[in-house]
Amino acid sequence: MTRTRRPAIVFARTLSLIIAAASLLLSCLAAAAGEIPTFAVDPSWPKQLPNNWIIGQVGGITVDWQGHIWMIHRPRSLTDDEKGATLNPPRSKCCIPAPPVLEFDVDGNLLRAWGGPGDGYEWVGREHGIEVDERGFVWIGGNADNDNAILKFTLDGKYVGQIGTIAPSKGSNDTTQLGKPAETAIDKAADEIYVADGYGNHRVIVFDATTLAYKRHWGAYGHVPDDAKQPPYDPKAPVAQQFGNPVHCVKIADDGLVYVCDRINDRIQVFKKDGSFVKEWFFEKSTLGNGAVWDLAIWPDPKQSYLLSADGENNEIRIIDRENGNVVGSFGHNGRNAGQFHWVHAMAVDKLGNVYTAEVDTGKRIQKFRLTSDALR
Repeated sequence: MTRTRRPAIVFARTLSLIIAAASLLLSCLAAAAGEIPTFAVDPSWPKQLPNNWIIGQVGGITVDWQGHIWMIHRPRSLTDDEKGATLNPPRSKCCIPAPPVLEFDVDGNLLRAWGGPGDGYEWVGREHGIEVDERGFVWIGGNADNDNAILKFTLDGKYVGQIGTIAPSKGSNDTTQLGKPAETAIDKAADEIYVADGYGNHRVIVFDATTLAYKRHWGAYGHVPDDAKQPPYDPKAPVAQQFGNPVHCVKIADDGLVYVCDRINDRIQVFKKDGSFVKEWFFEKSTLGNGAVWDLAIWPDPKQSYLLSADGENNEIRIIDRENGNVVGSFGHNGRNAGQFHWVHAMAVDKLGNVYTAEVDTGKRIQKFRLTSDALR
């Protein structure tokens, strides 16, 4: 072999190795990119409600162990033109407010509907938050002035009991009364219910889910909560040492970490189940108004790799790496077309990776987003 051919062969082999390595790297990157959840809106979901029903502002949405989607809405938020069929005389042929609690299957068929005032309990003044546990109980709350309770029902709407009462709040360190609670989460193994408490109080509080007995509570950074008046949120000021109002969500991961939405302060705080502070992340920290962290859903892959975070001020959903808090994707935009949001208030995700969203103010709707990437491995 001549000397002139040897360098050419070496160069060709080196180039082949470089090309193979580059191809492998691109494949890995493509695989990694495919693991990040991406979605497409399903504009046909849910199906038309029966009985000439219509829904108002949607105060909460959740997915139960069967994969059924439960929501709670605010019939009293409907305007006269929306509920025209109920006026005397009727203003129009449509519509009639649906019962506050609705259950759907994954295809958008209505399965159950109930709620409102009944014997033995006082219904909330403005519906907010819903959770369904695997033992077949539905937990709901409210955020009107005296909605300082969580009500417990069977799946068919039979009243079981409650935490707190529909009466004035007693503050963030009272263990018998709540403060316009926003959301709940169930720790099945410990038989405990966690309450994001809320629009009036500045804490997370935990109760026994069967006896409804008080267990523990904490504020931001694990501190004792304080009800002293807080200044308006200022992104340039030192970070608040207490939760703002509302403490809008609480979620529990399989590894025992507890995630809390401090909505107005644009942050998620992370705790252990005993209330010990672990870390915090800020998102869109310059956001004023109603804040940037409204709700969370934990991604259902085996590692629970991501958090999905609903932002009703910027009207998008962020996909967050649960390990480090980095934003790796997002979807949604301010607007009223399918796939857009106006005050996206709450969200849930099922085991198939479908995301369900709920809107308040004049949004008054729920939407479904189908998973379009291989993100459940």
